[in-house]
Amino acid sequence: MVEQAVEPFVKIYDNDGPTAWAREFDLQTWGIFVAFDEEKPVGGAAVALNTSAYPMDHFQRKDLAVLYDIRVHPDARGRGIGAQLFPHAVDWAREQGYGQLGLETQSINVPACRFYAKQGCTLGAIHRYGYAGVPDVAHEAMLLWYFDLKD
Repeated sequence: MVEQAVEPFVKIYDNDGPTAWAREFDLQTWGIFVAFDEEKPVGGAAVALNTSAYPMDHFQRKDLAVLYDIRVHPDARGRGIGAQLFPHAVDWAREQGYGQLGLETQSINVPACRFYAKQGCTLGAIHRYGYAGVPDVAHEAMLLWYFDLKD
């Protein structure tokens, strides 16, 4: 057996990131959370309420808040920042009267899947052809996770 170094896979989810959201959504009902290391932002989370955020919008549930995004800067990963952001998102959605938090990730994002499972989320659906209309990611399966907000 021969050991061979490989380049790590880095997926770019969006080119503009959160700065583009206001062009697509009305953010007035969203909860936005930012984690700082001293004065430098190192992570963030966004919870969408009453927003058509695919794929969660097709369920048409009035009690479902959507964790639209949670991210930590690559240089700050492994320090528990995501695990600190997640409860803020959960608590805020619960305080708004929602019964469940839903979120989406992809089958290739194993670290995210492990993270959501560790936070207590339940994998509720696997949509094998969820990205069939997007050739660059058509080989990925859409994973829908849920976190119950009711005590």
